[in-house]
Amino acid sequence: MQKKITRRDFIVTTSIVSTGIILGCSIKNRFDLIIKTGTIYDGSGMKPLKADIGIIGDQIKAIGDLSASSADKIIDAANMAVSPGFIDIHTHTETELLINPNAESKIRQGVTTEIGGNCGSSPFPLSQADYDEFKDSMFKRYEISCNWQDMPGFFNSLEQQGIAINFAALAGHGDLRAYVVGKNDVAPTPDQLKQMQKVLAQMMEAGSLGLSTGLEYAPGSYAKTPELIELSKTVTQYGGIYNSHMRNEDDTVEEAIKEVLQIAEGANVSVEIAHLKAANANNWHKIDSMLSLIEGADKAGLQIKADRYPYTAYGTGLSTFLPLWSRQGETEEVVDRLKDKSLLPKIRDYAESRGQRIGGWDRVLISYSSTEKNKQWEGKSIEEGAAIAGKSPFDFIKDILIEDKLSAGIVGFAMDEENTKLILAHPLVMIGSDGSVAAPYGPLSKGKPHPRYYGTFPRVLGKYCREEKIFDLAAAIKKMTSMPAEKLGINKRGYLKKDYFADIVIFNPETVIDQATFSNPHQYPLGIEYVIVNGTTAVKKGEHQNTRSGKVLRKV
Repeated sequence: MQKKITRRDFIVTTSIVSTGIILGCSIKNRFDLIIKTGTIYDGSGMKPLKADIGIIGDQIKAIGDLSASSADKIIDAANMAVSPGFIDIHTHTETELLINPNAESKIRQGVTTEIGGNCGSSPFPLSQADYDEFKDSMFKRYEISCNWQDMPGFFNSLEQQGIAINFAALAGHGDLRAYVVGKNDVAPTPDQLKQMQKVLAQMMEAGSLGLSTGLEYAPGSYAKTPELIELSKTVTQYGGIYNSHMRNEDDTVEEAIKEVLQIAEGANVSVEIAHLKAANANNWHKIDSMLSLIEGADKAGLQIKADRYPYTAYGTGLSTFLPLWSRQGETEEVVDRLKDKSLLPKIRDYAESRGQRIGGWDRVLISYSSTEKNKQWEGKSIEEGAAIAGKSPFDFIKDILIEDKLSAGIVGFAMDEENTKLILAHPLVMIGSDGSVAAPYGPLSKGKPHPRYYGTFPRVLGKYCREEKIFDLAAAIKKMTSMPAEKLGINKRGYLKKDYFADIVIFNPETVIDQATFSNPHQYPLGIEYVIVNGTTAVKKGEHQNTRSGKVLRKV
């Protein structure tokens, strides 16, 4: 545990002047909000300090002894940790903020900023055909009208709706490629590559933080390394990042890391490896080699970081058990291949090999189905569901994919706990949920999503910091705040400093913990007492205040 610092210790300390903290005497002023007597973790990773925080409007205006000051509202943070709001650097939140602007599952974790557009997927740019299909789907499922095809249009929709947390986004390479090249396994022509660069440049100018790839997913998987280097050069021109769900995270994970490093060097681009892992037991021993590759690149001067969630199970789509060649084209084309008896033996062989690699179908749970018929399988393993249905595991998978039109989700238990600790504790790794906004009520309460949707940040603070002691609290908070802010170039967030935006979380370090489980994921965490977004109290004593003080953050 951190040594407790007294107010006197605070006043005589002079090593933190650079953070914008005012030292030496009490401050007499009028504020909109004062957070008093909290233990302040400023996001830098330095030791905490006892101090007060004064907020005017959406900004921090004083940090120090504010006992002589007054405020419209006062929060007593005695015995609480006060930190910058958490920045979830890896999420799949996008249209969820239109469905539930309160961002329930995230803001109650202390998350004040979501970064969407990861793993090569973003709700822009959309071709006319994709827009028509997407618009129809969103209205049928959620009664939401979608009126955008590009990034500025989506951002405008969020701003018109109003959102409880801040939101920024990467451009998804898969959607960019589908927009220009299509969804088949073909190389772009020189003109198409130039068009992709042009559209990407437009998104960067509209405020995108960079480019993300999902190289295990179609159609992004059809891109070769030179294409990714050329696109990343465009990102470099705008000071953005290249974020990659790598081409492989199990049998050839080391080769996949080397490709990321090749792109980083070839484009001179800042890179982030998404949800760093060695999946499946036969690859767990590769962790030291993987970390050595990343450390070596860092020492060589490449701008490299990674993110990871605090669980040993991944979450993705059931369609990943199909070979890449069978995932080409539109949804109906893929479904037709699953109905083609001449193709099924090859598809079956691939799917069964994936089941063997993870250690058996009992290690894969169905987390979501879009059809009423298949909702009975949510929370059950493929092995269990197949037995109940009287089918082979492959036929069980095939039938669900056909009936759900590929939209079913899974959770796969593929990672090692000790490796997870090594990755989370590594100084180049940040915390990212890889989850979306959800809620225990309404449309976003469907299915049994990965518990990371509700529990990522409290789990790091409670299980891995307080209980496992893989890092101290200051280091844990740094991984959630200043590290992602600096990696992404988000201005005036990620630290508690004078004139920085007042995104703040107040939590009890002795009780903070996740409650979401794989069998019952729709549960809020404990110990997150207050969350402040742009100076407005969004969560008070653990309860949402139905505020909409979040902003769309555009890279400048």
